[in-house]
Amino acid sequence: MTLWWLWAAATWTWLAACAAAAHPGGGGGEQPLSRIAVGSTTLAVDGSARLKASPTVLGQEGENSGWVQLEFFSPNPSGDDWIGVFSPANFSAATCEPENKRQYPPVLCSAPIKYQFANFKNDGYSKSGKGYLKLQLINQREDFSFALFSGGLLKPKLIAVSNKVAFANPKAPVYPRLAQGKSWNEMTVTWTSGYDIKEAVPFVEWGEKGGRQLLSPAGTLTFDRNSMCGAPARTVGWRHPGYIHTSYLKDLWPDSMYTYRLGHRLQNGSRIWSKSYSFKASPYPGQDSLQQVVIFGDMGKAEADGSNEYNNFQPGSLNTTNQIIRDLDNIDMVLHIGDICYANGYLSQWDQFTAQIEPIASTVPYMIGSGNHERDWPGTGSFYGNLDSGGECGVPAQTVFYTPAENRAKFWYATDYGMFRFCIAHTEEDWRPGTEQYKFIEHCLSSVDRQKQPWLIFLAHRVLGYSSNSYYGFEGTFEEPMGREALQELWQKYKVDLAFYGHVHNYERTCPVYQSQCVVNASNHYNGPFQATTHVVVGGAGASLSDFTSSKIQWSHFRDFDHGFAKLTAFNHSSLLFEYKKSRDGNVYDHFTVSRDYRDVLACSVDNCPRTSLAS
Repeated sequence: MTLWWLWAAATWTWLAACAAAAHPGGGGGEQPLSRIAVGSTTLAVDGSARLKASPTVLGQEGENSGWVQLEFFSPNPSGDDWIGVFSPANFSAATCEPENKRQYPPVLCSAPIKYQFANFKNDGYSKSGKGYLKLQLINQREDFSFALFSGGLLKPKLIAVSNKVAFANPKAPVYPRLAQGKSWNEMTVTWTSGYDIKEAVPFVEWGEKGGRQLLSPAGTLTFDRNSMCGAPARTVGWRHPGYIHTSYLKDLWPDSMYTYRLGHRLQNGSRIWSKSYSFKASPYPGQDSLQQVVIFGDMGKAEADGSNEYNNFQPGSLNTTNQIIRDLDNIDMVLHIGDICYANGYLSQWDQFTAQIEPIASTVPYMIGSGNHERDWPGTGSFYGNLDSGGECGVPAQTVFYTPAENRAKFWYATDYGMFRFCIAHTEEDWRPGTEQYKFIEHCLSSVDRQKQPWLIFLAHRVLGYSSNSYYGFEGTFEEPMGREALQELWQKYKVDLAFYGHVHNYERTCPVYQSQCVVNASNHYNGPFQATTHVVVGGAGASLSDFTSSKIQWSHFRDFDHGFAKLTAFNHSSLLFEYKKSRDGNVYDHFTVSRDYRDVLACSVDNCPRTSLAS
């Protein structure tokens, strides 16, 4: 093992520790990578310490993930020793960007992509100094190395570095994400690769299953460190995101099955391919057929190897992901309404998340909304001037995922699917009357053709409706301040069936409610004319759970302090099923049905009826 760069670093001086990620809102917990005092790392290389990783090459059969076995030894073991996974493998100070030419760079200037304590499943490590660890790696465009540290997370001492591990093709196209386009018969495919457009031309080969295959070009986006708004995204959390490609598959036939694969044409004419995937095109607008949509917020990412965890994101996040995968044959679309992966400025986590959801997002449209952990940062135009995005200020979210928004930075948009109209708001931008977003919301709600889309759904990250979460109860608002006051007249006027929210990490369903009063009693079945909107908090997909207030609230019908998600099933124009499922077992714990002929919805609203004339 060559450690020349480590020994040279022995003369370097210490640089002040970098800023930690902000505390996530809604009980999210601390980003685990922010616990590491990267800038405080010192050298304590011990020639007798050992750290070996095998195999050295992963993905030789085209796989995008693989397991590595680590064998390690420390002559002076301690219970707070830990192992960090670094990528690129050469994480020496030579990779640091100097902030001041008169200062020497630190020993370490970038956080690992994940870490695990040396005594994890090694009960005898503290005595013998010997240990074994299995870690899962995903293809992230660069090679990997592993480093053994003593001194815990606050005073890390680097004592050994492993050999390098790499994927056979680190630049390969990976982790496709489908999304509805701007028209009902358009599907977009977004993916990540290591190929700049100067090196290779991105495209998608696609077509009806068993039919002629077409080639469609793809656009390419990326961003750099200067695109970030602050630390840690601009400092220890920075990692190049690779190149994000999006192709538009147009003029799809309704309900038809399509196959596709991602491609890059190199300058020498050869082509690099992904494996093949498939999806089902959207139904014709207003089509009377079975249509099933999953909705949740605040899932985050978790590691299958048990590393790098929030307090209890695992198993919540993985359970939600796995339950959706198990039921994927009965799901047409997923809506993830904010707080996507809780990267909080540690850019490597976006790759980790897209790898986690690949089985879902490569098969059905994966539509996202923006939350506080994607957007919020002081002085950048976000409605809330907090530090929740870790300096990302929305850039990774709007680049890594496609949304059919007129302006992707604003993150509000409408999308239709069969009998559904979804109006996705962006709570990190001002939504109050007179704003650009308020005008969008009213247009989205008012412009829907209820003969085609009888089921009108409003979605937002923060709770603009009703929640009896403890901190909303403490504030006395039971909502995001100024939330429903601005919008409840629109929901009632345009007869919004359901409103969904995340941000609060639990599940709660209201009665059909207007101006804080139950218009009708909560039930498991509603029929007859529209009365009022039912509000649902479904932010328990993976993040650390949030407590409810002890107060009894008249409009709060069903609460659950557990991880879960919602599923909507439209059987036809007059019959809708809502289900709340727990992530740990996939069983239904709350449900209701709606039966309506919608003559009242097609007619004018009470306060919006045109005056009639007696003239003949």
